Amino acid sequence: MKYYSTNHSVPPVSLEEAVIKSLAADNGLYMPESIPVLDPATIAGLKEQSFHEIANTVAQAFFGKDMEPETLRKIVEDTLSFETPVVPVSDSIYSLELFHGPTLAFKDVGARFMARLLSYFIRQRGIEQEVNVLVATSGDTGSAVANGFLGVPGIHVYVLYPKGKVSPIQECQFTTLGQNITALEIDGVFDDCQALVKAAFLDVDLNRHMQLTSANSINVARFLPQSFYYFNAYAQLDRIGQAKELVVCVPSGNFGNITAGLFAHRMGLPIKRFIAANNRNNVFYEYLKTEVYTPRPSVATIANAMDVGAPSNFARILDLFGSDHPAISALISGSFYSDTEIAETIKEIDEKYHYLCDPHGACGYRALAAGLKPGETGIFLETAHPAKFKETIEGILGRKIEVPAKLQAFMKGTKQNIEMSKDYRSFKSYLLAQ
Repeated sequence: MKYYSTNHSVPPVSLEEAVIKSLAADNGLYMPESIPVLDPATIAGLKEQSFHEIANTVAQAFFGKDMEPETLRKIVEDTLSFETPVVPVSDSIYSLELFHGPTLAFKDVGARFMARLLSYFIRQRGIEQEVNVLVATSGDTGSAVANGFLGVPGIHVYVLYPKGKVSPIQECQFTTLGQNITALEIDGVFDDCQALVKAAFLDVDLNRHMQLTSANSINVARFLPQSFYYFNAYAQLDRIGQAKELVVCVPSGNFGNITAGLFAHRMGLPIKRFIAANNRNNVFYEYLKTEVYTPRPSVATIANAMDVGAPSNFARILDLFGSDHPAISALISGSFYSDTEIAETIKEIDEKYHYLCDPHGACGYRALAAGLKPGETGIFLETAHPAKFKETIEGILGRKIEVPAKLQAFMKGTKQNIEMSKDYRSFKSYLLAQ
């Protein structure tokens, strides 16, 4: 399958080229020329399959024409060493727990899949020069990518993160690894980190000096595999007869996750509608209401992984719907919440249902509870383990919460990072010296 740029001013490329390049030469994001549709019998049969089998079915539909089926099956198998269970919270609302991977965040699926797919293409192409992965993070992307690529031969990862704007545990997950992982602490916000990464891809001198790619959701190999767990969630609900009139609420920052859900929908997954839940960084909500997209600098919140003021994947959503605002707003509604409202929701769910949410999941729950209609079943995506936001959660609930052993191990490491301004010239000079 060929992949075209959302800016439509450069020729389409192969999957291999899209994965290795990450961003098109015209600064657009790659999109597949067609989206495969699974037949109703295949969808109905998902409830009889394991997560591995479901993911392989979806992966073969998307990537099967670009690589050997057995190779792809092995990549899927290596990616999914964990489950994404659907857990009942109330009578009609379920949590899709996406935090059972190595870094306890939903991005483990896409990061691990991309690491294996990129490594495969590097071997296929016989690239001897080291491939450098640039990734901007507002919290969980950095840890997922760093751990997904840790120790992978021929690949070095540079994680750019905003100083003082990720949780201490999140920071530990990518600053303590060493080896082929370098953490760059940028004196700015997430959008500054993302701007540095995008500028680097378009810099002729820098690309002549080193092989660059990205593991943010701008890379098709990062966001597309996230559609796996939408199919898996549907299968779990279908097994218990709760898959009809399904509404999915996605806490949204850079909008890669909800874009993966929209792709699953286009592939035939019977999701009735989506809700995009935002914190105070609500540019998408405003677009839905006004048809005007006005990106702006992000503001810091307790749901820091959603602190994005210029979501990259908005371009993919526009492209997917042909910039048809009525079509977009018919399938996707939006909500946004302040830190106070998020904190109130965390406390309410804990007291009422004895379910512990992280700040992002709390956004999702609140939007879903407010927007769910009679007869509908709702799923909100619980994107990260609450212990990743230990200080915030404990301050809200007034009690200690348990920290899983996986996170405790990261916290014992020694922080290794390089402080840097948000000035592009400084960033470029640093990379040219590597």
